[in-house]
Amino acid sequence: MKNFTKSILVILITLSASCAFALPKLNSLTSATATIFLDFDGQTVSSAYWNGGNKLFCVAPSLTDAQITEIFQRVSEDYRPFNVNITTDSTKFLSAPLTRRIRIIITPTSSWKPNVGGISFVGSFTWGDDTPGFVFSDRLGPNNAKFIAECCSHESGHTLGLSHQSKYNTDCTLAETYSTGNGTGEIGWAPIMGNSYNRNMTGWNNGPTPYGCANTQDNLSIITNANGFGYRTDDYADSLDANSYTLSSTSFSNDGIITTNNDKDVFRIQFTQSSTLHIDATPYSNGVGNSGSNLDIKLLLYNESKQLIRTYDPLTSLSVSLDTTLKTGVYYLALDGTGNVNANNYSSIGSYTITGFRSALPITKVSLSGSLVKNAHQLNWDIITDEPLQKLEIESSLNGETFNKMSTITDNAKVFSCAPTDNKFYRLKATSIYNQIMYSNVIYLKGIENKIKAFTIGNFVSDKISLTANENYQYKLMDNYGRVLEMGSGYKGNQQINMIGKSAGIYFLQIFGTTQKMTERIVKQ
Repeated sequence: MKNFTKSILVILITLSASCAFALPKLNSLTSATATIFLDFDGQTVSSAYWNGGNKLFCVAPSLTDAQITEIFQRVSEDYRPFNVNITTDSTKFLSAPLTRRIRIIITPTSSWKPNVGGISFVGSFTWGDDTPGFVFSDRLGPNNAKFIAECCSHESGHTLGLSHQSKYNTDCTLAETYSTGNGTGEIGWAPIMGNSYNRNMTGWNNGPTPYGCANTQDNLSIITNANGFGYRTDDYADSLDANSYTLSSTSFSNDGIITTNNDKDVFRIQFTQSSTLHIDATPYSNGVGNSGSNLDIKLLLYNESKQLIRTYDPLTSLSVSLDTTLKTGVYYLALDGTGNVNANNYSSIGSYTITGFRSALPITKVSLSGSLVKNAHQLNWDIITDEPLQKLEIESSLNGETFNKMSTITDNAKVFSCAPTDNKFYRLKATSIYNQIMYSNVIYLKGIENKIKAFTIGNFVSDKISLTANENYQYKLMDNYGRVLEMGSGYKGNQQINMIGKSAGIYFLQIFGTTQKMTERIVKQ
């Protein structure tokens, strides 16, 4: 993954296929002129730049069609926001302008360049002499499709003018020449121009290079300004008005791309009567757990007056699911790329699919109330329906976002009691005999504490929330409507969260620690 600068301006490069295979011919954007060719069928290379000027006989890698397709898909997703075609078809490469193309040869022929997974020249995409880059499949797994794809994107990035992305300590000493990123699991992230082999979510970065912690490199600006191509054309309007794309009246499935970190795709939904709405917004992936996704999705729901009703942004998932009930009217749904604890908004770009369905309800009212009565949570409800109910379920949540079934009501009862130790959110899920579902409003009740609290919070504030923490934590501040106003993190000890400038009223503060999670009601005076 090393890179070099060009020392000779013009050279004759001879490239010829060493053998022919019936490889999958794949293209990510056939309309694009600029082309990155992933060459899997072996190649003979003659170049003064490589191997001391001696010929290289690069054999084809031992990869299945399924592996080649996965590599293509992963690399395509990395370059999805740009007006460039990722291809496995040599005819597409040869028809592209000389100064708008690069060949990346995937091969196990690696003995001539030891100790690297791949190699290419910085800026060679625009040289105009077909100087290729190399990815050595025998050193990546070997033949690990994920590793090969990461290296293909990395080496292609060098040809587009990018250096490595590094990690530094707080005192500005170099910690990693190839930044390995942060986190684990689905939202574990690393920069493409670092070492991204072992992280699920990868992306472009605006961060330091090996040449100093203050020497930052804006990947997106370099890619779109130095190579003769820019971003793809925006596919959906960003505005909350008649220009927004109107979703189908009953069910829908739409694909889209968040092309820049300022891009938002807005969809318009119109209800002629009260209805349920279910939506799944999923980034492109290659398998379970959003494998290979670059986009962390956030959904924002607005009413016709463009007032934000609710934000859907799960902390540990790149995808979003939405279940709600909406009254007659027009609504807007904005899909945005967002940051998380491991990656900022800069790198959250890529493709997605948004699917959903809605249906009118015979249930016209499901209202829930509750209170703390004799050390128990007591729930009461009122339901109005034109059809009999099939079942009524009580759901609870610790964070107000992810609800799980707690109990099923099997008779005509209108009251339920339990004695939890944690603060909890509650809602009702009513299902008609025709399998139509309606949810109640969400209520919040404080738990009965019988253990040492990890966090102590002052509930009545004027300028600042005072918080004493026994462990490090993350927090989310929401208003009385569940809208997220602020997110952040803190450390063990006495902390304060600024409330200056916020209007008087009711707020909710969610705290996520190592051992405990809690939600507190805050009164701003």
